[in-house]
Amino acid sequence: MADTLVATEVDSIEADSIEAMSRALDAAPLDLGLHTRMLAALRAAHDVAGSAAHELALAAFGMLGATHGDHATHQPTPQPTPQHALVLYNIATVYAMNGRRKEAIRWYRLALEIDPALAIAHQNLAATLDREGLADEARVHRERAYRLQRVFVDRALGTETLRVLILGVGHGTGNVPIDALLDAQTTTRIRYAIDCAGDAEDAQLPPHDVVFNGIGDADVAAPLAARLARFADFAARRERPLLNAPDAIAHTHRHRLGELLDGVPDVIVPRCVRLDARPSNEAALAAQLAQSQLTLPLLLRPLAAHGGEGVTLHASLDSLWRALADLDAPCYLTAFHDFRAADGHYRKYRTLFVAGEPHPYHLAISRHWMVHYFSADMAGSPWKLNEEQHFLADPRAALGTRAHEAIRAIGARLGLAYGGVDFTLTADGRVLVFEANATMLAHRETPHGPFAHKNRYVERIIDAFGRMLRDAGDAGDAGTAR
Repeated sequence: MADTLVATEVDSIEADSIEAMSRALDAAPLDLGLHTRMLAALRAAHDVAGSAAHELALAAFGMLGATHGDHATHQPTPQPTPQHALVLYNIATVYAMNGRRKEAIRWYRLALEIDPALAIAHQNLAATLDREGLADEARVHRERAYRLQRVFVDRALGTETLRVLILGVGHGTGNVPIDALLDAQTTTRIRYAIDCAGDAEDAQLPPHDVVFNGIGDADVAAPLAARLARFADFAARRERPLLNAPDAIAHTHRHRLGELLDGVPDVIVPRCVRLDARPSNEAALAAQLAQSQLTLPLLLRPLAAHGGEGVTLHASLDSLWRALADLDAPCYLTAFHDFRAADGHYRKYRTLFVAGEPHPYHLAISRHWMVHYFSADMAGSPWKLNEEQHFLADPRAALGTRAHEAIRAIGARLGLAYGGVDFTLTADGRVLVFEANATMLAHRETPHGPFAHKNRYVERIIDAFGRMLRDAGDAGDAGTAR
């Protein structure tokens, strides 16, 4: 990393170009003058997240006594320290919390150039790389993080009003993505990689008001069932509320969802089985499907996979058999229902539940059965955005009373403090469930982007989540007082 940029290089940055200043900051990430100019440029561009990141950095540099690196005064950049690495880490975290993953990755890497032992930067970088599909690099940083430590504390940036202990896994994914749901100004987040920690470490945890079980994937949680049960007993003895209890998560296995939602009016859950091993031959596969009352076409999905990762559609036994040959892990086989609407489009709705209450989150409309918000050309289709806005503003009117009540009933059956359901509507107005569990993403959109209309509804979800945590924390305090 270069210690300084020569003045001519900085002066060549035309019109305080954000892109050019980003390149300059890559070479001199501790340059106070560049951060000041970047802040001004981002404010001019109405980039709220970027402005907040660099404003935070300038305040932190000020606390470190920094007037260094300002090219107006030509003062030298100081020797980097672990405190400087934390400043860059905080920039990255602001970007990550606002869904700006590429910027977050860049700043986490810059922080680790200064302090390779900054475990929390390795941890957050791993999570962000995973979401970008860079699993191999993510694995390297995750292993480094949990060799260094198991507890990671993100202090409230302002006045602390709540301390939340978040249970998570260090090895692999499956954690509930709740960072965007927590108010960074008032909430201290204590993340605990419980799969890497022994029972004795439970008693050494920092003080906290409430525990949130962030291991939301039932397949990831299953091998940890005994460990999580012991921690639940520990939390109960300490009278700390535990939200998204492990027992509730365990009921959301894909192949058990039909049983969980059995009897809910106007709800269809496609038949699903878990295949732990590949049958000995194609005939044995056909017999196993018949025994499970599964008929083609079928969806094959690896365990603990989300966002459509690894999901394939098979209309023939031969196709399914060949796909299983390439799969080196257990999987789910799910009956495929053709949910294409009369207009030729496929729709996937998402509703989130906070303390059982439903909140509409998004609607994606695509020409392909694998419906993803990012690949559905939502931004380029005003009619799609209009339909989504109608769903967000008035879900009962958009879905119909039967479906709306069915969604509310699903939330009650799940019994999760936080979770959600992805679904579509059948031609006769019933709810066809794709999945229902705790691993549901929610985040703010860019304020001036094409999806900014969603933010007012996301804020309602964030507000409801915050109220739920505070209420649980207050109840825990009352229990301790007794």
